[in-house]
Formats: sequence, structure tokens, C-alpha cells
Amino acid sequence: MITIEQLKDVKERTAALERYLDIENKLVQVEEEQLRTQAPGFWDDAKKAEAQMKKVKEIQKWIDGYREVKTLSDELELSFDFFKDDLVTEEEVDVAYSKVLTAVESLELKNMLRQEADQMDCVLKINSGAGGTESQDWASMLMRMYMRWAETNGYKLSIANLQEGDEAGIKAVTMNIEGSFAYGYLKGENGVHRLVRVSPYNAQGKRMTSFASVFVTPLVDDSIEVNIEPARMSWDTFRSGGAGGQNVNKVESGVRLRYQYKDPYTGEEEEILIENTETRDQPKNKENAMRQLRSILYDKELQHRMEEQAKVEAGKKKIEWGSQIRSYVFDDRRVKDHRTNYQTSDVNGVMDGKIDDFIKAYLMEFSGSENA
Repeated sequence: MITIEQLKDVKERTAALERYLDIENKLVQVEEEQLRTQAPGFWDDAKKAEAQMKKVKEIQKWIDGYREVKTLSDELELSFDFFKDDLVTEEEVDVAYSKVLTAVESLELKNMLRQEADQMDCVLKINSGAGGTESQDWASMLMRMYMRWAETNGYKLSIANLQEGDEAGIKAVTMNIEGSFAYGYLKGENGVHRLVRVSPYNAQGKRMTSFASVFVTPLVDDSIEVNIEPARMSWDTFRSGGAGGQNVNKVESGVRLRYQYKDPYTGEEEEILIENTETRDQPKNKENAMRQLRSILYDKELQHRMEEQAKVEAGKKKIEWGSQIRSYVFDDRRVKDHRTNYQTSDVNGVMDGKIDDFIKAYLMEFSGSENA
């Protein structure tokens, strides 16, 4: 049975969310934005109209999220009072408390995601490290982990490009994950993921260490302005499909985009290589590859901003990109994040996509320095 202090805590956090989210102002804002959708000729420019509808939807989501928390908070208070009169059981009060606590924590977490890119869809790429079959198998396990996470959380996931391993697993995969705050939640997955286990591919049954890199970038659309120089682009086409048989594509629908990127801040140059075999339609694959290029260039600008902010805000923790972030030690039943020190013994749950606690710990530790 919950205590009066726990009830007070829920009420206070609900009231704080109303202030932080500025619900009163959002109600006025959503009404004004909805009025714009009723203007004559609103749908004459379909792209502009869709962007406006998306804007209305995003504001409404915050309002609906707060209303859910407020309703559950009021229901908990009512249940607490009813319990005094023997109208409900202890179990029913505890269930009400569990519901509102989940809703409050979820909304508090979303409130941490205030960066421009946080609400966007994302591109998640996994590359296997050195180590052949073992690391390729590890990369495929990570792919499954993120697919399960996306499925559990109601995100739309599509595979833009997949390179199978030589014997098992994968060499690399690029996935698009679409839905509210996909990038905001997954941006902390950027970095090297380390596996320690007794390898099924080692005849001596030795304990082996494998690595795979995860890269997460916002999946931007045409509404985001990114400077792309056509002279720096070149295209190749190739046949996409499986190893043989009916899966072989007889048409060169796969596309390979090379972009000679020059860092506007340092002058350093690098080649960005993007392959897309998402569909059997070459123009569609080109469109998808261009979207990924915009995403990568946008992410590079974001990283530059973060680096500049880290210089200014000396003393605050810097978020390292590309560093070893997490270890998965199977025989010790332990998964540990090295940035937050959060760990769990539920290895099977983590590999089934239960990474929300890691995401929350990361956001709790680093969102303040990002948003300051």
C-alpha cells in the first residue's frame, strides 16, 4: 500500500509537469495552429500543409500526455480516499499508483528531449568490428536487440541496407527507425558495444571479446535545410538481392552514393559512402540514399555544436561519440553502461530489446548538459 508521501510526490510531479510543459500556453498555441489548417487553399501546397499538420500533432501530443498524467493522478487520489472508506482494496490503489508513476516518468523523460533533432526519426547503423564470424554474430545480435526495442515501443523499422556475414551474422546494417522521439531516445546508443562470452565459434570454448560500432543520426526530411554540393556527389548502381535463386534482382536497383565531404570548420575531407537496397525501385532507393546523406550532414553539424558547447561549458561532462559505451558480459550475467554506471543482470531481457533503463539513465545524466 502506498503512503501519503508517495501520493503527494505524484501530485507535485504532475503540477511541475504542467509548469515545465507550459500546458496553458500550448492550449492556445494548438488552437491557433489548427485555425491555420482551415484557411482557404490550405491543401494547395501539400508539402507545406503536411508540415503544418505535423506541427499541430506534435503540440497536441504534449497536451494529451499531460492530460493522461493528470487523469491518472486524480484517479490515484480518489482511490486513496476510497480505500479509507473500504471501497477499494490495497491492490487496486497500488495498481493505480503504478500506472500514474509510469506515465509521469515517461513524460518527464520526453521533457528532457528538447533539442531540435530529438523528435526526429533516426538512422541506426551497426558495423561489426575485427574478429570475423564472432564479431559479425555480435552485430546481428545487436540488430535484433534494436529491432525488438522498436517493435515493443511501436516504432516503424525498415532495413535500408544489409551486408550478410561470411559464415554467420552480419558485417553491417543500416536501419531507419520512424516515430516520435526515435532519435532522442536512441542517440545515447552511439559508440562501441563490447561483448564478452564463451564463443560458440571457438572449438576450445574460450572466453572471447567482440566489438561492434553503433552510429545513430537524425533522419531528416526536406523541411530541414542541409547544404549539399551536387559537384561532390557521384552515383553507382548494382544488382541487389540475396545469395542466389529467386532473390537475385535482375535489374540494377541498388544504389551507391559517394559524397566528397569537406568539413566547413576544419577543412578536412572524407568520403561518405551510402548504399541503399531498400526497394526494387532505383529512383526510390536514390531518394532514400539522399535522405540518409542529409541526415549524416545534419548530424555532423550537430556534433560540431556539441563540441563547441563542451569547450564553453568546461567542467560539464562531455558526451563522447564513438567511444566504448557498454559491455555485455554473458557468463557473468551483467550488462554495464560505462558512462552512467547503470547495470543489470537481466542479460536475456536486454538482448530482447529491454534497454529503456539504459536510455533513461543516459538521458538523466546527460540531457542537462545538452539542453543548457
